[in-house]
Amino acid sequence: QLQASGGGLVQAGGSLRLSCAASGRTFTGYVMGWFRQAPGKEREFVAAVSWSDNSPYYADSALGRFTISRANAKNTMYLQMNRLKPEDTAVYYCAARVHDGLVKTTRYDYWGQGTLVTVSS
Repeated sequence: QLQASGGGLVQAGGSLRLSCAASGRTFTGYVMGWFRQAPGKEREFVAAVSWSDNSPYYADSALGRFTISRANAKNTMYLQMNRLKPEDTAVYYCAARVHDGLVKTTRYDYWGQGTLVTVSS
């Protein structure tokens, strides 16, 4: 089970940290990612991290502003989002899939519920 939290309302230029708590299974050998879906748009990849070696992966839109990390002891993943823009407004989801080399896809196996991020201008 994946549980996302940390969304909210923030002004443009502000920051938020999202959390994703994993439970019920071990995710060794998995990659865990963050995705977002804005109203009227398709769900898109934002960032991911390998649970085995901590390698990060970012969408171009996240590079330089977002940082993904994990705390294995807590079985938790984070997304630190800085310099937020109104176009970052979306429901953010966390998800997991077996790390088979394919990361920047929405074809993940396990999904948490979303957390809403709203960035006002």
